[in-house]
Amino acid sequence: MRIPTEPIGSIPRSPELVTAITTQASADTLQQLYADAITETLKEFEETGSPVITDGEQTKSSFATYPLEGLTNLTSEGMKINFEDGHSRQLPLLTGGPFRYGNYAQKYLAAAQKQTSLPVKQAIISASALSLIYPADGIEGYPQAEFMADLLNECEKDIRLCLEQGAYKVQMDFTEGRLSLKLDPSGGVLKHFISLNNQVFDRFTKEEQQKLGVHVCPGGDHDSTHSADIDYADFLPDLFELNVGNFYLQLASEPDRVKVLKVIKQYLKPGQKAFIGVIDVLNPTIETAEEVKDRILEAAAYISLDQLGTTDDCGFSPFCDDTSTTRETAFAKIAARIEGTRLAEEELFA
Repeated sequence: MRIPTEPIGSIPRSPELVTAITTQASADTLQQLYADAITETLKEFEETGSPVITDGEQTKSSFATYPLEGLTNLTSEGMKINFEDGHSRQLPLLTGGPFRYGNYAQKYLAAAQKQTSLPVKQAIISASALSLIYPADGIEGYPQAEFMADLLNECEKDIRLCLEQGAYKVQMDFTEGRLSLKLDPSGGVLKHFISLNNQVFDRFTKEEQQKLGVHVCPGGDHDSTHSADIDYADFLPDLFELNVGNFYLQLASEPDRVKVLKVIKQYLKPGQKAFIGVIDVLNPTIETAEEVKDRILEAAAYISLDQLGTTDDCGFSPFCDDTSTTRETAFAKIAARIEGTRLAEEELFA
């Protein structure tokens, strides 16, 4: 496709899988359900006509915590992230070093690639998000500087393993970026996060950076957000300082898309591609292909066609217990994105 289109990552799990996860079913039961979920998700993705797919994150605990699975040097008393509907998610807290991932995203990629011939992209969590598990009062014998060095090495390894496995793209999820401006309106935390993630990206060649991307949104959990009230105009100028080739930007749910598109036009750099969100994952109404086409044509008035792509605003179920959207709705929305992008191509390249 001349306008590239890609998913973000997660697809809602089946009710059976969610029940098994939340009731702590036996390992054998879970493994069989996981295997079935990957197979079915890849099949349904292929049926949408999607040129690039994911495994739907069917076997991840969440987009943020998969590297922490199996670690014993954690407590459950970390930072809380509050959502507008009143629920919250809580990060764990590190109790000792050294810090090493318990799990790398490459294993999800490899499992999916065995069952499809389509290009598979892989989402990974940001170094900035995981930096939040270090306690404010420090850890005796494991200073923060040592933790940060370990964290950067592990994040680089997570990305590099995926590239070596043949990922079509590796997408860093950076939902805490917009949230940081809510926690620190001065922008100091955001600039720290940008610097931290660039310390990872700068370990890759310019060619490799073209296969790397960053996804941002105001959160999307149980059809609720944590930072939608933060103006994109305060966020995007710093975001485009990240040294990657691809930016996956929530946009469909924005109340003033044109305002955001004007900011993207101003700050998007040569060699960077903006994948605009044309599917509102928090709205149960399924977009029509015509609606998607119109959103793309709107964006094309501000973004050069060689820098324009399409995506969904967010993953459909970034945490494994999120059942606010059905699988049927998610795949219908994805199919609308694919067809709407095709319709826009016909008009834009006529």
